[in-house]
Amino acid sequence: MNRHHDPNPFDEEEVVNPFSNGAAGPRSKPHISPLGSETRGFGQKHDATVDIPLDTLNVDSKSKEKELASWEADLKRREKEIKQREDAVAKAGVPNDNRNWPPFFPIIHHDIANEIPVHAQRLQYLAFASWLGIVLCLVFNVIAVTACWIKGGGVKIFFLATIYALLGCPLSYVLWYRPLYRAMRTDSALNFSWFFLFYLLHIGFCIFAAIAPPIVFHGMSLTGILAAIDLFSGHALIGIFYLVGFGLFCLESLLSLWVLQKIYMYFRGSK
Repeated sequence: MNRHHDPNPFDEEEVVNPFSNGAAGPRSKPHISPLGSETRGFGQKHDATVDIPLDTLNVDSKSKEKELASWEADLKRREKEIKQREDAVAKAGVPNDNRNWPPFFPIIHHDIANEIPVHAQRLQYLAFASWLGIVLCLVFNVIAVTACWIKGGGVKIFFLATIYALLGCPLSYVLWYRPLYRAMRTDSALNFSWFFLFYLLHIGFCIFAAIAPPIVFHGMSLTGILAAIDLFSGHALIGIFYLVGFGLFCLESLLSLWVLQKIYMYFRGSK
């Protein structure tokens, strides 16, 4: 057998220096670095850094600013539309009946200084005084009739006086004062006609109450002159109450006639 190529068992093996720079001889074994020999852990020499681009943050902030700006623009657009609708309603003459009078307990809408033309405000104040006058007359009528009922006049006259007050105060406002208020504000001929019709009925009632003819329960449910004369014979104090009521109804009748004349002249002049 040929043994020329058998390795000599007495030859020294070539020692490979593991700390060498990799310059090995032809028979040197390749140097393979183990996996994970270089650690990339947190806080080590070769830590990996994570870069967050500032462009992304800028884009997000800009998009949020654009959304906020569009939301504000939409809100302003809606406010403008609401304002335009309110102006259109005001120009169309549709009343904005928010209650603001009397200030301590608002039950009606009343703003002559801001809603009635300057040249018509004096007439409107006179008409308002006329409405307050009929309210005063009806309230005092209840007081005087109540005193008469206590002195033996009967409970029916008290109920009638209460009905006059409960119906007369709101109906006078709805039937003739509010139409006049709208007529003065919008110069509406229809509202003026409505006012004239029911204001004449109002004047007729005031004259009837000032007389108090003995038609319903001898006229004792109204503080007129005839009822006052009848009461003076037996109950002088109650007669004085009725006499004061008679004076109030007379003043209300005269004021109402004057207001009617002034408003009619205003209506004829504005046509």
